[in-house]
Amino acid sequence: MAESPAKALRRILDSPGVHLGPACFDALSAKLVERAGFDYCFTSGFSISAARLCLPDVGLISFGEMMDQGRQIIQAVSIPIIADGDNGYGNAMNVKRTIRDAIRAGYAGIFLEDQVSPKACGHTRGRKVVPRDEAVMRIKAAIDARKESGSDIVIIARTDSRQAISFDESLWRSQAFADAGADVLLIDALASREEMKAFCEIAPSVPKMANLLEGGGKTPILNPSELEDVGFKIAAYPLSLMGVSIRAMQNALTTIKGGQIPSHGSIPTFEEIKEIVGFNSYYEEEKRYATSADKVSSQNVMVSSRQEGR
Repeated sequence: MAESPAKALRRILDSPGVHLGPACFDALSAKLVERAGFDYCFTSGFSISAARLCLPDVGLISFGEMMDQGRQIIQAVSIPIIADGDNGYGNAMNVKRTIRDAIRAGYAGIFLEDQVSPKACGHTRGRKVVPRDEAVMRIKAAIDARKESGSDIVIIARTDSRQAISFDESLWRSQAFADAGADVLLIDALASREEMKAFCEIAPSVPKMANLLEGGGKTPILNPSELEDVGFKIAAYPLSLMGVSIRAMQNALTTIKGGQIPSHGSIPTFEEIKEIVGFNSYYEEEKRYATSADKVSSQNVMVSSRQEGR
């Protein structure tokens, strides 16, 4: 029997070392993450909002749109995918529905934050968090929804209170989330290595996640050995794929506008693109269902090609 996505993710969390997870935003980016050899992948609400709507990650993208994008991502790969559950899209009852739908979609894990609605993107201004008791109830509701569904989806509890209130408040909330049953803890926008270390020292039995915003975030970008030394178990890179995609498209458009095409080294060959999106796998599987007429047609094509080559 195939291993469930959640079980696969829990196996990763139980294994030694720190595990790196780039964030994807669509089926193609998720497939590239898998082909690169990563064991799991995050979805990025920031990048999905940008790719799907070209809108900022400020609560404008809907629950339904996020779930629809997630289902397409999950269907494209075999590695565990972790959902960006934002703030659960409302109160504790909304959180329960979010968890149930994430389970049905096939997510291995989901992180939930304690921001108010509408939310703000991490590492940006204007973040506000709900009161302590409401924040804890969201995590309890998520745990209850998991139990009621008979699932083992991984619950990652995130607090944005480091920037909204204080570092001490973020530590208090993280401990409370651990006490409520969260599987993994995340404090967003930690501001120093010292803060990262102090965070990893609370609730020592609960794995910690680092959110390493590339290109100017508040959290120091530590290398994998440094992350492991500090005490992190998993690390997310939320904007790398979206960022390099934007720059590559801008460069290609500039080149085309100048009357040329992108250089050989900056673009895959057509054959490479076909392999990535699955043409070759499709052709191989298609052979299993070939009829006599299909085989005759294929032979005629081969004969015609040989004749043209004379």
